[in-house]
Amino acid sequence: MSKAIYIATTEPNSGKSIVSLGLMQLLLGKAAKVGFFRPIIDDFEKGTMDSHIHTIITHFELDLEFKDAYAYTRSEVVKQKNLDRDDEILGQIIHKYKAIEDRFDFILVEGTDFSGEGAIIEWDINVLVAKNLGIPTVIIASGTGKTLEELIGNLFMAYDSFKEKGVEVLLTVANKVEPKNIDIVTTGLQKKLPNNVLVGVIPTNPLLGNPTVKEISKELEAKILFGEEFLNNQAGGFSVGAMQLRNYLTHLKKDSLVITPGDRADIILGALQANISANYPNISGIVLTGGLLPEKSIVKLIKGLSDIVPILSVQGGTFSVTNQIGTIRPKIYAENTVKINTSIQEFEKHVPTTQLAERLITFKPRGITPRMFQYNLLKRAKSEKKHIVLPEGTDERILLATKKLIDADAVTLTLLGNPEEIKSKIIELDIVLDASAINIVNPAESPHFLEYATTLFELRKHKNVNLAMAKDLMEDVSYFGTMMVYMGHADGMVSGAVHTTQHTIRPALQFIKTRPGVSIVSSVFFMCLPNRVTIFGDCAINPNPTAEQLSEIAISSAATSIAFGIEPKIAMLSYSSGASGVGEDVDRVRKATEIIREKRPELKVEGPIQYDAAVDSKVGLAKLPDSQVAGQASVFIFPDLNTGNNTYKAVQRETGALAIGPMLQGLNKPVNDLSRGCTVEDIYNTVIITAIQAQGL
Repeated sequence: MSKAIYIATTEPNSGKSIVSLGLMQLLLGKAAKVGFFRPIIDDFEKGTMDSHIHTIITHFELDLEFKDAYAYTRSEVVKQKNLDRDDEILGQIIHKYKAIEDRFDFILVEGTDFSGEGAIIEWDINVLVAKNLGIPTVIIASGTGKTLEELIGNLFMAYDSFKEKGVEVLLTVANKVEPKNIDIVTTGLQKKLPNNVLVGVIPTNPLLGNPTVKEISKELEAKILFGEEFLNNQAGGFSVGAMQLRNYLTHLKKDSLVITPGDRADIILGALQANISANYPNISGIVLTGGLLPEKSIVKLIKGLSDIVPILSVQGGTFSVTNQIGTIRPKIYAENTVKINTSIQEFEKHVPTTQLAERLITFKPRGITPRMFQYNLLKRAKSEKKHIVLPEGTDERILLATKKLIDADAVTLTLLGNPEEIKSKIIELDIVLDASAINIVNPAESPHFLEYATTLFELRKHKNVNLAMAKDLMEDVSYFGTMMVYMGHADGMVSGAVHTTQHTIRPALQFIKTRPGVSIVSSVFFMCLPNRVTIFGDCAINPNPTAEQLSEIAISSAATSIAFGIEPKIAMLSYSSGASGVGEDVDRVRKATEIIREKRPELKVEGPIQYDAAVDSKVGLAKLPDSQVAGQASVFIFPDLNTGNNTYKAVQRETGALAIGPMLQGLNKPVNDLSRGCTVEDIYNTVIITAIQAQGL
């Protein structure tokens, strides 16, 4: 089940608040604790807060601090983008969202407003955030100033843009539609959009479309002379009192705002009298222009009236003030409960809330994005810090990764090597790393050296290893690091930046050995593609696995997939799909698939299957129409090391994908191998997944 929904708009002034308020009311009826989050908000003055967040938190009494309800202001985002820090922007948004997710049953996430500097980049940011949070979306567009074709086209293009990026759209809302056009807009949208996308059409409502006197007062920086308690009066329109009173009275309309110079006592008193007269409509307030105030006798008269409206004094001239009032965009704020309740009622009346609630309950995100996957990895590692040993302590990449891991507070680290050499290297490379924050051990000088050598002798004496040989082996950093893990003095080991794969894993195969029920050590890579994370195995260890070994690799990879939050849909890859192919290689894959189905019938597995049929839904449907895996595979098992190793490197290089691994599967304790061409990021990620492996052992 999804824990959130994202509200996105296609333009400024779409009336997004009506959907936010309506959805919050709907969600509070379905979940005990609902949170609210805005990735990016408008800039606000120091000492104040964003009005909309304040309204939501206050009205619905959410247990949420203002500072926790947003990630960035608009100017902060523009500044970060100018410094090419897009990844930092997304990382902080995910971090703030996840903090709220931990506390609430459901979260309403509201996108940006397309106002001010940086508006041009906001659409892409909205799509990117919704995608990386893995949550479905509601899209809103305004019908103001649009033809039917323009409104429908606007919403369809927005839907298509989100869908293309893998974001599920649950509902589209056409807001501010003329009441007479509701049916034709509804029909038009239902014809254009897929059947699984709900449609809501909300008509224009004068109560929501006009500002209050309070909003006008704030915009004009007015001085309030009278009627402060009635500032929430709705201004249904406005007119200028420049003519004689007898003529002006005929221009008064319901809830109109009277604009007049401050020295026009006749207009002021006449408007107030009309407000209480049964023969004239009520007015919402009076704005006195020119900085002119009524004479004391007039003020005294006004004070004595039993019924009054807000009277504001402003500095500008009548013409400029009138123009300024005409440009005010109404907003909904916490004190205006009439607008809030009206918004909720309009939403409930014109949006299919029952079907929407059902879609939210049953919605399941498809896959996980690389950015969210990496965030979850770090979060899990930090939840139960483990001790990882890095045997290649003098390598520059190892030291840079060490700083990054210590800064993230993700693990406890031990580096193997000469302490003075390592400390000298840290200074030489100008790495800001406190050596006291890490353990540095020279194997030959370790107080555990003899204990480790004796243990190795006992474990390997049946292979003709004597104590002297064991001591020689224990001076090797790979043997020493592996023995630390075996003895429980470290939780896992990561090596291979300098040493070969064989050098790294030989000690683990000799005395850490495989878990019960596992006969083969294999490996997987987490392939972080642009829009999803998949698992490739085996791409590093077994050159030509048998059918039985292939099945075991697949079962181990499925377990890894589940452990790291990815639903396993296993594709047993071959040059043929289904029953069409013949030959020794395809028969081996076919037999491996049969073994998996026999041993683990609950797993979704397909084989033999070609790569295109495994990832492309159209190809998969054509070749294997009844498959639960074709077109949507998440775990890819290659028939041999040659195919797997070349494929992962080709995908990595050609798509720019991040390949995390290889992660070894099947050992009693986690030992993982790096490529000698690894980067600092590779080391960092491999240490993180090693720590998570250790949590599960």
